[in-house]
Amino acid sequence: MKRLFLPSLIVLILIISCNSKDKRPLLGDTPYQQKLNASFKDVTSSPLKKKDIKVFKGLDFFPVDSNFIVTAKLTKIENAPIFKMATTTDRTPLYREYGVLDFTINNKALQLTVYQSQEDLEDEQYKDYLFIPFTDETSGNESYGGGRYMDVMLTDIKNDQTIQLNFNNTYNPYCAYNEKFSCPITPRKNHLDIEIKAGVKDFKKH
Repeated sequence: MKRLFLPSLIVLILIISCNSKDKRPLLGDTPYQQKLNASFKDVTSSPLKKKDIKVFKGLDFFPVDSNFIVTAKLTKIENAPIFKMATTTDRTPLYREYGVLDFTINNKALQLTVYQSQEDLEDEQYKDYLFIPFTDETSGNESYGGGRYMDVMLTDIKNDQTIQLNFNNTYNPYCAYNEKFSCPITPRKNHLDIEIKAGVKDFKKH
């Protein structure tokens, strides 16, 4: 092995040091939070503006709370019509109501409508996805005013037509970080009159 001259050695040490800093694990109390933070840190996948991604260290989450992991009963809506869902722009993607979810949080009976994107049905990667947008009593205060989203899979539905909802794994629409994105607007019927202190908090822009 050839010897390294001292200047070359110093440069090598600096490169290794910089790479080590880049590979430090991102903040997050769960694998979901760590994965979400990693995607936001990655310039190829992040919705953040350049000025925000430069100083990004991690999203702000509510503390993980098992009270917001619940089992919901799914009542499927047969022959639901396809409709154009309103978004934050002029785009109107096609959706249909897939079913209604009934569940309880802190002894309060709640209900959400779950939607199926017609565009996703044509994509092999996303054809099993179901979409749950919602607002709650934290919206516009501790969480994003436009509401948050949750994804579940068709394969998550059990034989007894129940499905687990983990509100700790809810996320903000991309337009919460950058207005260039077009995001579905949460239908009024999907407002929960309870505080859901779980998942991602509102983003503090720089």
